[in-house]
Amino acid sequence: MKKQDFAKHLRKRMTEAESILWYHLRAHRLDGQKFRRQQVIGDYVVDFVHFGTRLIVEADGGQHLESARDHQRDAWLSSQGFVVLRFWNDDILLRTDGVLEAIWQALRDAPSPPTPLPRGERGGRQ
Repeated sequence: MKKQDFAKHLRKRMTEAESILWYHLRAHRLDGQKFRRQQVIGDYVVDFVHFGTRLIVEADGGQHLESARDHQRDAWLSSQGFVVLRFWNDDILLRTDGVLEAIWQALRDAPSPPTPLPRGERGGRQ
C-alpha cells in the first residue's frame, strides 16, 4: 500500500485517543494553530503535525513500549528538524488537559519561523 493510501486508511480508522486529540487540535482550536493528521513525512506517517513549528504529536498504545523502530523513526524526524512529542493513549483519554497544555507549551517554545524580507530587500528577480 502506498504511503498516501495508508495515511488515508489511518485517518478513517483513528483510535479513541487519536479522535479525542484530533477534536482539540483540528480547526485551529488550540490557540489558533493549524495541525494536520496522519501526514506522510519521508518514509513515515505521523499522527499529527504542525508544520509551522515542525512539531509532531504521536498518540501511542502499548505496542510502542520500548520500540526500536520508534527510536529510529524519531531520530530521523529529529534530523529533519522536527520535535516529536509522544503521549500514551491513557494520558490522552484520562488527562487530556495536561496533554493539551504540554502541546501548547511546545508550540510556545518552538523557534519562530523566519519572516520573509521585504520585497525591495530580496535577492534575485524583483
